[in-house]
Amino acid sequence: MAGPQLTGITLNRAERLLTVRFDDGEAYAIPCELLRVSSPSAEVHGHGKPVLVSHKREVNIKAIERVGNYAVKLIFDDGHDTGIYPWQLLYILGRDQSKIWQDYLQRLAAQKGSREPLIPVQVKFSD
Repeated sequence: MAGPQLTGITLNRAERLLTVRFDDGEAYAIPCELLRVSSPSAEVHGHGKPVLVSHKREVNIKAIERVGNYAVKLIFDDGHDTGIYPWQLLYILGRDQSKIWQDYLQRLAAQKGSREPLIPVQVKFSD
């Protein structure tokens, strides 16, 4: 694969940050929320038309699985586990996170979406 290679990855669950380090000396702390809403999965990217992911302000990563020598699979605590993040994507998400984040916030506002977690509805059934 062309481009910088991943040399280290550290998850800080308390801060909800994934820090990635590359062989060109660059290191980026990427928020879990940004990783989740930017997932390269088919669920998020659909069939050529990206789906806006919302309500992920408090999302965290439960596990990280290596995929060969080119990517990691991130397993999120909201159940999302189908995104494979190649080194190149992690590099781009880290390097360009400010622009990617602003674009996301603009899309969210345009669609009247929210970053806030959904509040579970309590349903009571009577006999």
